[in-house]
Amino acid sequence: MNQLRLLPSRLGAQAARLLAAHEVPVFGWRSRSSGPLATFPSSKGGGSSSYMEEMYFAWLENPRSVHKIRGHHVAQLDPLGILDADLDSFVPSDLITTIDKLAFYDLQEADLDKEFQLPMTTFIGGSENTLSLREIIRRLENTYCQHIGLEFMFINDVEQCQWIRQKFETPGVMQFSSEEKRTLLARLVRSMRGRLNVLANVIRKDLEQIFCQFDPKLEAADEGSGDVKYHLGMYHERINRVTNRNITLSLVANPSHLEAVDPVVQGKTKAEQFYRGDVQGKKVMSILVHGDAAFAGQGVVYETFHLSDLPSYTTNGTVHVVVNNQIGFTTDPRMARSSPYPTDVARVVNAPIFHVNADDPEAVIYVCSVAAEWRNTFNKDVVVDLVCYRRRGHNEMDEPMFTQPLMYKQIHRQVPVLKKYADKLIAEGTVTLQEFEEEIAKYDRICEEAYGRSKDKKILHIKHWLDSPWPGFFNVDGEPKSMTCPATGIPEDVLTHIGSVASSVPLEDFKIHTGLSRILRGRADMTKNRTVDWALAEYMAFGSLLKEGIHVRLSGQDVERGTFSHRHHVLHDQEVDRRTCVPMNHLWPDQAPYTVCNSSLSEYGVLGFELGYAMASPNALVLWEAQFGDFHNTAQCIIDQFISTGQAKWVRHNGIVLLLPHGMEGMGPEHSSARPERFLQMSNDDSDAYPAFTKDFEVSQLYDCNWIVVNCSTPANYFHVLRRQILLPFRKPLIIFTPKSLLRHPEAKSSFDQMVSGTSFQRVIPEDGAAARAPEQVQRLIFCTGKVYYDLVKERSSQGLEEKVAITRLEQISPFPFDLIKQEAEKYPGAELAWCQEEHKNMGYYDYISPRFMTILRRTRPIWYVGRDPAAAPATGNRNTHLVSLKKFLDTAFNLQAFEGKTF
Repeated sequence: MNQLRLLPSRLGAQAARLLAAHEVPVFGWRSRSSGPLATFPSSKGGGSSSYMEEMYFAWLENPRSVHKIRGHHVAQLDPLGILDADLDSFVPSDLITTIDKLAFYDLQEADLDKEFQLPMTTFIGGSENTLSLREIIRRLENTYCQHIGLEFMFINDVEQCQWIRQKFETPGVMQFSSEEKRTLLARLVRSMRGRLNVLANVIRKDLEQIFCQFDPKLEAADEGSGDVKYHLGMYHERINRVTNRNITLSLVANPSHLEAVDPVVQGKTKAEQFYRGDVQGKKVMSILVHGDAAFAGQGVVYETFHLSDLPSYTTNGTVHVVVNNQIGFTTDPRMARSSPYPTDVARVVNAPIFHVNADDPEAVIYVCSVAAEWRNTFNKDVVVDLVCYRRRGHNEMDEPMFTQPLMYKQIHRQVPVLKKYADKLIAEGTVTLQEFEEEIAKYDRICEEAYGRSKDKKILHIKHWLDSPWPGFFNVDGEPKSMTCPATGIPEDVLTHIGSVASSVPLEDFKIHTGLSRILRGRADMTKNRTVDWALAEYMAFGSLLKEGIHVRLSGQDVERGTFSHRHHVLHDQEVDRRTCVPMNHLWPDQAPYTVCNSSLSEYGVLGFELGYAMASPNALVLWEAQFGDFHNTAQCIIDQFISTGQAKWVRHNGIVLLLPHGMEGMGPEHSSARPERFLQMSNDDSDAYPAFTKDFEVSQLYDCNWIVVNCSTPANYFHVLRRQILLPFRKPLIIFTPKSLLRHPEAKSSFDQMVSGTSFQRVIPEDGAAARAPEQVQRLIFCTGKVYYDLVKERSSQGLEEKVAITRLEQISPFPFDLIKQEAEKYPGAELAWCQEEHKNMGYYDYISPRFMTILRRTRPIWYVGRDPAAAPATGNRNTHLVSLKKFLDTAFNLQAFEGKTF
């Protein structure tokens, strides 16, 4: 029979309920005036039972405290004292200890002074084993209901919950030394400059360079648009005065599109960890600073959180700092979110959330130190919610009193946090008023001197704000070391070796699917016959770069197998669960590593992640593949704000590759078009400028462009453009419209002869048949790009027009190959010129290529359009409609009288 100590019967079950709510065990209470504690047989031992005994066991099996779970509801988090901590405005009645409440539990005020033995699961006692009920409640309220509000009891790991409790419940944990307080005051003096605080005081950007950004007269030394000072990034090495060790800080440049930078930071962090062999995230970490309205409102926050624990995306924990101004521009929180807190999204990954009143600097410092320690201990995300206020408007000219009059009346009355904390330290004798005033004067002098020096500057250098420098890649002045690109072909023995590995299973006793065995046999046959299809050409490009020490990373939805079941870079054992093999990592003993990883079902977050990954080093080929090219539009923000404009705004080179499956094949409006017109519209080459054809014209064009857009029609050219991306002496984003049906098209194969040493990427593939041998006989020269070439060749053959119609392919669409187009047009002086595309007229390439044809031909010859009529949807979902429209434009392409009598 188990003997348990119990409360005196006068207090009864109500007291048990009250104590259980505060997580005080029902045993071990001893009154100074009472006699020996009563005992009773345990019901679990089969003896008699009582209601009180049942209450005890109910509590014992569910030991949750109302303070731990709901104390944050009544915590004093708002510095203004006018808003509730959350939007529920709910105060749990269990947290209010009043005389009336005591009576409800059949208790008297005197009972609050009776002592209880503390359980092993709580830390509020410190070195004490017993406390009075009054002291228990006071300590719990001090821990959970003051300037810190904790949300962590939703975490399903007991060890993690206990770790947090120990950090906050232990008495005296928030005591600071006088020196620490003085340092904190000095940091507050420096940080009161406002929205550039992170640049000035965390990253330690030179103040004079910051002040230069405010001078409208300075001339920009760098090409491009530049950006407002609040969006610029920074890279800086500084000494950590606590550890006396160097620390590298990178503030990533970001657009006004709130939270868009989140996955970019995570990708860059992952890459930095990868290159340092930092598997556990002990050398590199990320800190994300958010706004309250954006943290709750922007879906990319959720996407980024869901990358946090995926093997190929985890950064081993991020510290999220939410600057909670309790307002979004002019929008009240009650109109901006449905959740009680702006931070509730973090619950999806079991991240603890620490709310803190930002007018209590010591509480802020302590919470941030615990957050950092949490991340270092558990390698998981953590959120610090700085509940504060915005002293002025959204920008320098904004008037917040229009929309939040009562809030801003209170803000105008509010004593600034610097003065509050200084008064506190002066009152307790930590600093004197004179010392405080001298600290302010000292920093004022620093700022004034830096401002004076900034007046001497004549030129504004945006490159001084680069967030990801690549030491040694460019010259000292930031220019490429050369303006040439070597041939991209490789020795045939390397091609043969890669083909051999690609058609094998390097691991012993590894059983693959029978269908995959057939695919591998096909690769072996192609290698033996010195040919490649699309998948094998990609294998050759990746494998050869790995041999040269270039890390390759391919990411996206279903990329391991490939959306169209063509890639199969990860083999799965059919008899052993989760046993896999990546043959690409078995090519050479000293090769660079290859990473291929299926992503979460996200475009916005994952593309941002891969962009950040590509920022870290120029010596890696980083690719993101859309499941279908159509789906990139959910990542349009990353494309528009980072990829297309990143170099112009932030002088940031980036070599990310986008693989976008594209082609009109009757698969419907959502599985056909990668929207090439959008990428071409954002290309920065001038359609009206007649170029000067210099010796290095091809490379110079690439250097001057904002990105490269290609639609390869052969596996060999796909192979070359991937290798060229790394061999160029600079980095530009590469957009590749990749095929679907061509993956298995019998004509879409290339010979080793087109890939061996001495061969290169062909920007234009000219006609090489009968028409090319007698160009004066050609009546029509059709230009096209991509898959439609094979439809045109088939139709030309069926009509027997090989000698009268020439077909030339544009493989690189932007920057536009003016020089080669000029050569082709001049080769066929008597031919009509036509542009044929399978996309609708208001889509695809025609609006881009037409004015450029006019420029290079000096408007002497028109370029006629052949293709589908304008439409709202990019493709039809009806197979018959697709075939009818295909036949219609193919008929037009080879009707040699189609353009007679028409005016251009």
